[in-house]
Amino acid sequence: MSKSAAKPAALDPRTVEPRRGTIYPDPFKPRVAGREKRALGNAFGLVNFGVNLVKLEPGAQSALRHWHTQQDEFVWILEGELTLVTDAGPEILKPGMCAGFPKGAPNGHHLVNNSGKAAVYLEVGDRSPGDAAAYPDDDLSVTAVGTYKVSKKDGSPY
Repeated sequence: MSKSAAKPAALDPRTVEPRRGTIYPDPFKPRVAGREKRALGNAFGLVNFGVNLVKLEPGAQSALRHWHTQQDEFVWILEGELTLVTDAGPEILKPGMCAGFPKGAPNGHHLVNNSGKAAVYLEVGDRSPGDAAAYPDDDLSVTAVGTYKVSKKDGSPY
């Protein structure tokens, strides 16, 4: 690998450009407004799993409540307070707490910032091919086959 193509072995996460967009169609975009992700795994050239440093402003959600068919997920709270919402109901997560979601387990989940301050967490997920996400509360379907395909649950477009 040439020096110009080499990825760093260490970095300050603040140097990674934050992403604020979403693949969700317009009806769902406002729910994740206030979410900022820094793709740390990409910055290191990781290919088997992704790592995001995520900041959620007050009132923001990490995602729509969902679960993955092929991807394991893990989150670790670093700063602030977040509400984890799963099929079992809401649970408060504080710094040092973590949560994990195995692939194929139909337990819809997401994080919501109901506090008055920003919260920060690490999000780790594998990059298994053929993944799909199910959204129990919303008419949405997302599959990942090369690129993301976003549609209504019946397959019709938004």
